Amino acid sequence: MKTTNLDVIIVGAGFSGIYMLHKCRTLGLSGRIIEAGTDVGGTWYWNRYPGARCDVESMTYSYSFLKDLEQEWRWPERYAVQSEILRYINHVVDRLDLRDDIQVESRVTEAVFDDTTNRWAVATDAGDRFSAKYCIMATGCLSTPNLPQFKGLDQFEGDWYHTGFWPKEGVDFVSKRVGIVGTGSTGIQSIPIMAEQADHLTVFQRTPNFSIPAWNGPISDDADRAWKKAYPELRARARVSPVGSPFESPEISALEVSDAEREEIFETRWQQGAFNFLAAFSDLLSSKEANQYAIDFVHRKIRERVNDPDIAELLCPKDHPFGTKRLCVDTNYYETYNRDNVDLIDVRTTPIKEIVPTGILVGETTYPLDVIVFATGFDAMTGALMNIDIRGRGGMAFRDKWADGPSSYLGIAVAGFPNLFTVTGPGSPSVLSNMMVSIEQHIDWISDCIAHLEAASMATIEPEQDAEDTWMAHVNQVASEFLYEDSNTWYLGANIPGKPRVFLPYVGGVGHYREVCDDVAAKGYEGFALTPAGGGSPA
Repeated sequence: MKTTNLDVIIVGAGFSGIYMLHKCRTLGLSGRIIEAGTDVGGTWYWNRYPGARCDVESMTYSYSFLKDLEQEWRWPERYAVQSEILRYINHVVDRLDLRDDIQVESRVTEAVFDDTTNRWAVATDAGDRFSAKYCIMATGCLSTPNLPQFKGLDQFEGDWYHTGFWPKEGVDFVSKRVGIVGTGSTGIQSIPIMAEQADHLTVFQRTPNFSIPAWNGPISDDADRAWKKAYPELRARARVSPVGSPFESPEISALEVSDAEREEIFETRWQQGAFNFLAAFSDLLSSKEANQYAIDFVHRKIRERVNDPDIAELLCPKDHPFGTKRLCVDTNYYETYNRDNVDLIDVRTTPIKEIVPTGILVGETTYPLDVIVFATGFDAMTGALMNIDIRGRGGMAFRDKWADGPSSYLGIAVAGFPNLFTVTGPGSPSVLSNMMVSIEQHIDWISDCIAHLEAASMATIEPEQDAEDTWMAHVNQVASEFLYEDSNTWYLGANIPGKPRVFLPYVGGVGHYREVCDDVAAKGYEGFALTPAGGGSPA
């Protein structure tokens, strides 16, 4: 079977893979993206469910390396809808003339390192074979949908969908009885839209989540010009901030102010909307007392927005600290429960028993449905990687290495897997940051590393096990200083049965993390073993 030889193979055609392919071009290296979808876009290709939007402001959720495009592109709304982000991604691909090196409708099934040739052998479900010196896993953090295994789903007589596999042609809910399972970020975006279309919507909620108003709306011409004029300063500030945001970081504790002042600051942040609320005080995620103030404030807001007191209480999260699950951003989510055609069913108290041909059985009650939507999230950060048969030195399997939870050095590389890089992988800020900032930082670091290896005639690079162990101990130690581990969240893998409970992202902050990565590179890739071409001892 024919094997295509390349310098770099890239798995995934989302924002990460596209930028990495561009970097290959600038380095003069041959590269190819392998993408399972029928087109580019990654997360924004697959997640086209009703109401799908980015929860990071569109003026900050874009590439910063394309200075001309940064000034030319006109984002119409504060929070970009999925179709607009997809249009942006396609425009970038065409502008950089990358399409010829992107192979779609091909899913990578295995990647095996050859100890003799120091190259990766990569295979796809389409029967393609590739050989490459470097393998870049740009597989995304939220790219493997989690479909609950409900008994009887195969007997359901209506239609069912997962928000992560939404049909391109859309779904017509008019005159339909619709049920949606899940009230995380996706559900909170979808539910108001579905309620407007469906004859009746039944929401099955196991865990309520905290949500802050988006206050979405058009971006005025004046605001657009102001953003673009300030881009250099704002981008620079985002790169050194805790979460990759250009907005000012909090410096004051919620415990240092009066009740009246605290309320005023919370209200100001509430009116600003979205993740700005988390920046109200410096200790919301580290102090239980400070966090409780945030909980009480948001609970009051929920009760103000929902007419039925009993429904309002069901919507008030009481089992986890504020912000320790992914904070949701909404448009009229809570107000949707004031509609006559919407019911909220608490499936924590009485769980879903099974799917029956005519609907969903909860306890002894059947809720008749024509359509079921599963907004049940993803096997986050590790799912896509574990679905590929990745084998490193001596045939070591990635699945075995990570059997008790993921382990990496800087979230970029894994001991025993030479020349394999994971973009925004476990052990990096990734999902706790503006992903665009973290993606660019990782791709810049990886491409600089590859340039160094090529210039120095090095055959391989891989983390030393001691360095990996030290980094993971640091990741876990920092996580223990915050309240995140007080929640059963996908940050810990708790949403996937049998998945090891390990805190996946790095909480130490985007700016600090960048300093660590830059320092490692400046010290000759400290903590990595580099092997010269032609043999010889690792450097």
